[in-house]
Amino acid sequence: MAFSTDPTTIPAAFAATAAARPDHEAVVDGDRRVTYRELADLVTESTSAFMAAGVGPGDRVAVWATNSLGWIVAALGAHGAGAAIVPVNTRWKGGEAAYVLAAAKVKVLCTSVGFLDTDTVAMLADDPTELPDLDHIVLLDGSGVSSASTPTTAWADWLTAGGSVSETDAHARRDGVSPDDISDVLFTSGTTGTPKGVLMTHGQTVRAFRDWGRQVGVRDDDRYLIVNPFFHMFGYKAGWVASFVRGVTVYPMAVFDPDEVLEIVQRERITVFPGAPTLYRSILDHPGLDDADISSLRLAVTGAADIPVSLIEEIRERLPFESVLTGYGLTEGGTCTISAPDDDAETIATTAGKAVDGLEIVIVDADGTEVPRGETGELLVRGYSVMQGYLDDPDATAAAIDGAGFLHTGDLATMDDRGYVTIVGRLKDMLIVGGFNVYPAEVENILLNHPGIAQVAVIGVPDDRMGEVAMAWIVAAPGTSPDADAVVAWSREHMANYKVPRRVAFLDALPLNATGKVVKEDLRAMAAES
Repeated sequence: MAFSTDPTTIPAAFAATAAARPDHEAVVDGDRRVTYRELADLVTESTSAFMAAGVGPGDRVAVWATNSLGWIVAALGAHGAGAAIVPVNTRWKGGEAAYVLAAAKVKVLCTSVGFLDTDTVAMLADDPTELPDLDHIVLLDGSGVSSASTPTTAWADWLTAGGSVSETDAHARRDGVSPDDISDVLFTSGTTGTPKGVLMTHGQTVRAFRDWGRQVGVRDDDRYLIVNPFFHMFGYKAGWVASFVRGVTVYPMAVFDPDEVLEIVQRERITVFPGAPTLYRSILDHPGLDDADISSLRLAVTGAADIPVSLIEEIRERLPFESVLTGYGLTEGGTCTISAPDDDAETIATTAGKAVDGLEIVIVDADGTEVPRGETGELLVRGYSVMQGYLDDPDATAAAIDGAGFLHTGDLATMDDRGYVTIVGRLKDMLIVGGFNVYPAEVENILLNHPGIAQVAVIGVPDDRMGEVAMAWIVAAPGTSPDADAVVAWSREHMANYKVPRRVAFLDALPLNATGKVVKEDLRAMAAES
């Protein structure tokens, strides 16, 4: 399916698809099935509700909830009203979420209470962070009731209040959204330890993920099971945005569960099933795999972690995918590389593919000079998908994007003679834990709030299942004697579980260099010996 003039904003792209194939199913969420026409009606009601609440161009609406139809309706409604959305990680604790809500000056928070027994509203209420810009907390369909006294509005009541705004006015507002308007502020941590908001426009997002869908081979008859979380670019932009641009049916999945995956794939004849390598490993290890009819699966897209060649070979041997692709991307630059459908297993496992159309990738040394093919340097990317900048942080923006327009990713990489990129390390000391980015500095900053910790340094250590996990090297505060298990338990209460150090060790002093910086290579060597 293609349009004579491709829309250049997320709400316009969705509206065009809904008009072109109104009776095609758009979303299947559990027992609820909605066509594109029905979803368009829900989105119009949502847009009216946001407008009635005073949300307009330039405002920000956060969504803190698991993958669901409600997440999509809230996001598209906010987009239609002219707002940028701020996806919030469902694994974050109150303080982590509050920081983002405050930094982005979020006006409306759409959330759901009860996911994995969490009370998001209560977690915010318990955190001391002031949120002067937050006017409304709206509970999406299916939400439980918060134990906090904080005022909230049920989604049905939110829509009722939106009845004061006509469908005509809602559509006019939607049609007034520009491709140059900010579509979202996705927060990604930096080496300073504080999350930074990445600004992207509608035009960038729609072009990037229309192209992504074309390059990986998404078709308008596909049925896409989205396990990747909507708060992440992979589930949001390479998920439902890419699907709605094409007219695909999407199946949001709240929590990855191999039993449920096999059941949905069989019942709904799922064709597209992207995810981190650990997801496919779990499916391959499932005892019921050989008895399941998963013959409909056609397209797999992975990445976000190192992949054993044997895993790609096993996926191709035991799973029915026609195409198994991998790629490299980052919040600040979108999807930058992608492999080709006919690449061999070793290429898919050991590289991240080559630059997507419209982007330029170079590998440079510390002086910014491009290195010969095969040599290691920092990966730089330039092109239409590079972010507008970091929210309210011109210094960080200038440090990330040079005068020639190249985004400095902080990732160490090589490029072969074919132009295929291999990621070999991370200048920014980032860990990838089961597909999630973890920044040691952020974990260190949280751990320093522990009363028994005076100094801490976090490194990554290998893990058979997650690829790598965090390890904390701690210098105890004077007069205290924290134990490793207690530190881990405390960490689980104060940070998302994928950030929690799985190993803890104590030192009298951290190894420092002449400038007073921690020598993490020494810590890695000590961890390997232990």
